[in-house]
Amino acid sequence: MEHVQAHSAPVAGKLASRARWSILAMLFVVTTVNYADRATIAIAGPAIRNAMGLSPVQMGFIFSAFAWSYVLAQLPGGWLLDRFGSRITYFFSILLWSLFTLFQGGIGFLTGGAAVFALFALRLLVGAAEAPSFPGNSRITAAWFPSHERGLASAIFNSAQYFATVLFAPIMGWLVHTYGWQSVFFFMGGLGILCAFVWHKTVHGPAQHPGISASELRYLEEGGALIHLDTVKAAAKPREVNVWACVKELLGNRMLLGVYIGQYCITTLTYFFLTWFPVYLVQQRGMTILTAGFVASLPAICGFLGGIVGGWLSDRLTKAGCSLSASRKIPIVIGMLMSMSMIACNYLSADTLVVAVMSLAFFGKGVGALGWAVVSDTSPKEASGLSGSLFNTFGNAAGITTPIVIGYIVQATGSFAGALVFVGANAAMSIVCYLFIVGEIRRVTLVKSLVR
Repeated sequence: MEHVQAHSAPVAGKLASRARWSILAMLFVVTTVNYADRATIAIAGPAIRNAMGLSPVQMGFIFSAFAWSYVLAQLPGGWLLDRFGSRITYFFSILLWSLFTLFQGGIGFLTGGAAVFALFALRLLVGAAEAPSFPGNSRITAAWFPSHERGLASAIFNSAQYFATVLFAPIMGWLVHTYGWQSVFFFMGGLGILCAFVWHKTVHGPAQHPGISASELRYLEEGGALIHLDTVKAAAKPREVNVWACVKELLGNRMLLGVYIGQYCITTLTYFFLTWFPVYLVQQRGMTILTAGFVASLPAICGFLGGIVGGWLSDRLTKAGCSLSASRKIPIVIGMLMSMSMIACNYLSADTLVVAVMSLAFFGKGVGALGWAVVSDTSPKEASGLSGSLFNTFGNAAGITTPIVIGYIVQATGSFAGALVFVGANAAMSIVCYLFIVGEIRRVTLVKSLVR
């Protein structure tokens, strides 16, 4: 159990340091680069499709390649985080995914099937390398933030997915237009390599951070932060678990299973935006690649703002005395209801109205994207990386199904109308999960899978 109840905040005087916010800033920066690297294929997608003569179904499989390996590598990534700690595992994750992103720019020297195979293989490698990233974010947030600040902290790093589009979609659209699609991969890969070494220099656990004060460390611990999560000393290490027994125990918990399935539904919206949305703007709405890159940033701005609002609202409800369950569920339900508005785009002809409705939908998606806060609240201390990885496995299974399903819908119907209904239905299903399956949100205590 945490030191205090999740809905209560410790009384703190003036803190001598605020190191936790610098850690959160680094999480935000790295997650922005993470999502920009994922989105490179979407921005370059129309140009790649024309250059290689690919069908919508073939593009769907290439779009999904990242998620296949990302999902399969989640449990190994979580084990690495629990075994070696967040800092060093995350460093190698950033470095490797950036190298594989950079290499994608080189497939322009290949032709035909060899180019398609190389692109698919490199997307697989990027997915595998990124696997520890979001479980690492959750783990670091659990270590660095008390319960009553965790909603906002999780919302901030999670909102980086929208900020990535706001910042990089116009840049990448301009690069494709001016220098060709290969330039996007060279630019983002180089930037990621730089970020990896900045991460290694600046990120530490609370107990090892050179800039944290004793008062801030005490404030974190009193508020329920797991400050010794990555402490090397044997006495501070949590008890070890049997990995597969732990997975079985986590999946057998109704609350966690509801959270996992809900995340799959919510992440369907994310992958529509990361893969097919720019193609929707070009193919269905007749925009140029350059215009689509700028237009795609408008809903992303709203998603970013929605993420901050959702996290703020959740923590505000907690401080006002609401239960942790109510504080997390209310923004999720409101946000997903707003996200369902994208179906209305099927009945609109004016591009400005379509962009406005999509902006509302992605604002709602941001408001409801509190899954990682819920994971930080509920994961057992002995297996926080593993629990986060299992959560991310469910969520990013949507990265496999969403691009492929939409590809088949578009090829069969010649329209995105059915695709928008499919995405909206997943938002509705996430509401069902949180209202009728999850129940009370609380930290899980392992019983059957502890080794010692």
